[in-house]
Amino acid sequence: MAKLKPFKSGPVTARSMPFWCVGNPLADPFGGPVLQKITPVQVCKIICDAAADGLVERTGFHDDDLVPWNPDMPEDDLDSGSPAAATIEETRSMLRKAGLAVNTATCSLHGNPLFRNGGLTNPDPAVRDLARLKVERSIRIGAMLGAEFFTYWVARDGFEVPVKVPWKQVHAWLADGLNHAEEYIKARNFANYKGCTIEPKPNEPRGHMYLPTSGHAAAFILGRLKDPGFWGVNPELLQHESMALMNALNALSLLVSVGKLSFLHFGNQIKAQFDNDFPPLVGPEGLRETVQMFWLLDELGWKGTVEFDCHMLRCEGDLDDPIGCRKQFVENCSYALTIALELAARLKGAWSAKLAESRADLVGTARMCGLDFDSIVKKARKG
Repeated sequence: MAKLKPFKSGPVTARSMPFWCVGNPLADPFGGPVLQKITPVQVCKIICDAAADGLVERTGFHDDDLVPWNPDMPEDDLDSGSPAAATIEETRSMLRKAGLAVNTATCSLHGNPLFRNGGLTNPDPAVRDLARLKVERSIRIGAMLGAEFFTYWVARDGFEVPVKVPWKQVHAWLADGLNHAEEYIKARNFANYKGCTIEPKPNEPRGHMYLPTSGHAAAFILGRLKDPGFWGVNPELLQHESMALMNALNALSLLVSVGKLSFLHFGNQIKAQFDNDFPPLVGPEGLRETVQMFWLLDELGWKGTVEFDCHMLRCEGDLDDPIGCRKQFVENCSYALTIALELAARLKGAWSAKLAESRADLVGTARMCGLDFDSIVKKARKG
C-alpha cells in the first residue's frame, strides 16, 4: 500500500474527492449528459492518480457510483460471484494500493423511480422497506471499503404539496430509518464507522426537504434519534445553505458549538439559485465567504476532512478527452482549497479588535488580498 503524505493545513486534515464528482457526466434538467459515462474503475483510477500527485488523501461514494442496484437482488454484494462483488473488490484493491482512505459511504435514494415520492419517508411501507434494504447494502459496501462515515443526504425525502404530507408520521418514519442504519452498523460490528451524518438541503429535487438546513438536521439528531452522539452533520457549503440565502459561517459556528460538525462538503454557489455545485472559488461570487469559513474553523479549533461535492462546468466537458478534463477538474478543486486556506491564514490575529465593523471589513479584505491598509489610506487621500 502506498503511503500518502498527510495533508494538514489550517483546520483541514484531509481532502476527499468522491466518485460522484469525478464521474458526473454533466447532465442538467435542460439537457442530457455532455460527457460519455466512464466506468467506476476508470473513475477510481483518476482519483488514485490524483492521490499519487499529492492532491487528495480520501474519497467517497454513493452505492450507485460503484455498482448498479436491482431491487430484486438487494444483497448481490454478498454473493462473491456477482458482478457487484467483483467491482467492489477491484475498487478496494486499487484504493488500498494508492493509500486512499474512504471518508463517506452514501446511499442513493434519489435516482431510482421507485423513490420518486421519497425513500425513508415514503408513504408506501413497501418502498420504505426497499429504501432500508438499499441503506443496508450501502453500509455493507462502505464496510468493505473501510468508510469512516455513513451519510444520509435528504435525496427525495421532501414534498411539494403540504396537504398531502402525513405530518403525524413523517418524522417518525425518518427517525426509524436513520436509527435502523446505526443499529445495523452496530449489529454487524462494522468498526470502520466513526459515525453517521446527515447532509441537509433546502430543496431540489423536491420543492421542500424535511431537513432543509444545518439547524434542522442538528435539532432532528438531538431530538429524535436514539443515539445522538453517533450522529453529526456534514453541511454542503457554500451550496446548500446558500440556496436558502443563509451564511456558511453561521451554519459552521452552530455545528461546532453543539459538537455536530463531522466533516464539510465543499463547492461554490450563486446565492438563491438552484444547486450550482460549481467547483470551489469558481463563479461570480463566494470568495470572501469561503475564505472566512476556513478562518472561522481555525479560530474555533475545529479540524477535519473537507470533501469536495461539486462538478466541473458543463462548458468544460471535453468530448475528445473525457478523462483529461476530469483530471483537470480534480486538480482545480485541490488548488482552490489551497488558495482559500492561504487567504484565510492572512486573517489570523487580533487585528480587528478595536476597529468598527465597516473598517474591520475593509481591513480584512485588504489583508486577504495581501494589501497594506496604510498604503490604501495614503493613496485614497491623494485625491
